[in-house]
Amino acid sequence: MAAKHVYVLLWFIAPFVLSFSASEELNALESVPDLEKSMYVVIDGYPCVRLLNLSGEIGCSNPGRDKVVAPIVRFKNADELVQLSAILVSLNDFENFFLRVSNDSNFAKNVGGVLVESGTEIQNELKGFSPAEKFPQAKFAPYRGINYEWNPIGSGIMWNTYNFPIFLLSQSSTLTLQELAVKNEKSKKAYNAKVAEFDLVMQTTKAGTHDSESCLKEETCLPLGGYSVCLGADSPISGLISLLAAVDALSHVDGLDDLNKQLVFVVFTGEAWGYLGSRRFLLELDRHSDAVYGLNNTLIDMVVEIGSVGKGFSQGVKNLFAHTTGVSSATNKTLTALQRARDSLQSEGIKISTANASNPGIPPSSLMAFLRKNSQTSGVVLEDFDTVFTNKFYHSHLDDLSNINSSAIVAAASLVARTLYVLASDGKDLSTSALSAININASLVEELLGCLLNCEPGLSCGLVKHYISPTSTCPSHYVGVLLGEPTFTPYAGYVGDVPRFLWNFLADKTSIPTENATSCPKNCSNTGELCIKAETDGKGVCVVSTTRYVPAYSTRLKFESETWKVLPINSTDPMGLADPVWTESNWGVIALRVYTVQDAAYDRLILLGGFSITVLAYFGIVITRACIAKALKQD
Repeated sequence: MAAKHVYVLLWFIAPFVLSFSASEELNALESVPDLEKSMYVVIDGYPCVRLLNLSGEIGCSNPGRDKVVAPIVRFKNADELVQLSAILVSLNDFENFFLRVSNDSNFAKNVGGVLVESGTEIQNELKGFSPAEKFPQAKFAPYRGINYEWNPIGSGIMWNTYNFPIFLLSQSSTLTLQELAVKNEKSKKAYNAKVAEFDLVMQTTKAGTHDSESCLKEETCLPLGGYSVCLGADSPISGLISLLAAVDALSHVDGLDDLNKQLVFVVFTGEAWGYLGSRRFLLELDRHSDAVYGLNNTLIDMVVEIGSVGKGFSQGVKNLFAHTTGVSSATNKTLTALQRARDSLQSEGIKISTANASNPGIPPSSLMAFLRKNSQTSGVVLEDFDTVFTNKFYHSHLDDLSNINSSAIVAAASLVARTLYVLASDGKDLSTSALSAININASLVEELLGCLLNCEPGLSCGLVKHYISPTSTCPSHYVGVLLGEPTFTPYAGYVGDVPRFLWNFLADKTSIPTENATSCPKNCSNTGELCIKAETDGKGVCVVSTTRYVPAYSTRLKFESETWKVLPINSTDPMGLADPVWTESNWGVIALRVYTVQDAAYDRLILLGGFSITVLAYFGIVITRACIAKALKQD
């Protein structure tokens, strides 16, 4: 409201400076919303929000119950902050900014909010940027070498608590804020300033619930979670796309049902937050729940996980590394199958190597959850690195489409599809022609990259719209929160766009062909049938498939009587002690906008001037009336 009052005052004291064109523009403002649009600029950005665990908080929030309003200044020019300020910082200076916040209390107390610049040129300038730890989720590792640095460039800043709002700006908003910051620098002695208004008030801050147990009890937060698709990992998207391409290739192979071993595909969600998907999946297996009906953890012979494979390309050669759980007959069979698959792809220039024996164990992966559950589990994680991450932007917004190579993903998918076929055959004599018939659709890989790693076309791409009606265009790979009671048949509105697409895609690709496919306006009546593509035309198609949703949330949480409760540590859950139980604070509205405000001293000067003019006008009127009255009497 202060800004509106400023403009009203300016109108009152200086109407004569308005040009004719300005008058026409103002006459066009026919309503309060029109006036607001002319005064405020809404800024596109991505907020850092408040997350909680059993021991405290991380992430960002306004410090109290109110909005934060502060003038915009550039960090590189902010030698000293004499007032609350909105700091515009480039990614080049991002870590230096947080270092100064931690070391300079006078500077930190005047940080009202942070605006982080974005742009394609920034990614080219940076040597790397990863806000994750040097060993992501080390406390879940199934070995003792937790001081090892898989991610040497990791700063760990995403795990800190910040009592000020932080927004990552869009490219267009970055230009807008840069212009406003320059204007503030040029008009330091002027009577007005460009300010940013942060509305990032968290319910947990308002209620004073500063850990997961208290906020769940007071219902000011929701647990992190979502739905895995069972048919592996919230692993890098390059690995997910390789998996989808491999499933597609295998779906065109005849005689899969006649193989000696069954292939089970799983896409886990929430792995970056305490391995939510894999740990819950293993718990559901123990409980023999409907979500994993037909599966038995005692029958798991081998786990093959596709990790980060998008950067495995160097000088025309696709380099991939097999990280193993140790020596076992199943592991040896898998390594042999990988080599056989590679040999069948000689013309593709693929090189597969066993990871360095000096590594402490497997890298951060869903396989860790399987090993912590059963140390005898045999498994292989396929990665594009040997001893340290090749991805210099791990767990950051810069890990986008420009950071991967599609040919490396195609190569990984080819290798995985043929390896799985060899493993499932389990000793059957396979001809070279049988393996050669398993080919990856490179066009599908390119389309998946555009759908899942970009906003254009993003989820509005033809492939996604063939299966679902997305609620947004830009794909989100953040786990989100679990809404309602967890179930293997969730309400579609409670499942994110990406998991819904994956469920439909995998159900379609792994379905058993039927002669008389029927639409499913209500439910598919035959045993084992699922309704896919129902969102696109309101009818859908019934297919026979074992694809299902598996809830992904902390194994230490229970939904009971419409509320979430934290369970005591269970001795049968070896990872429960390390489980942070992540939750996300509720909020009302998140918004960021900029506008112009006048200096308070100038407002007081205007007020004093107006008061003086009023007093002078009063005396002028009194004197004038007296003179007129005197003149009339003389007449």
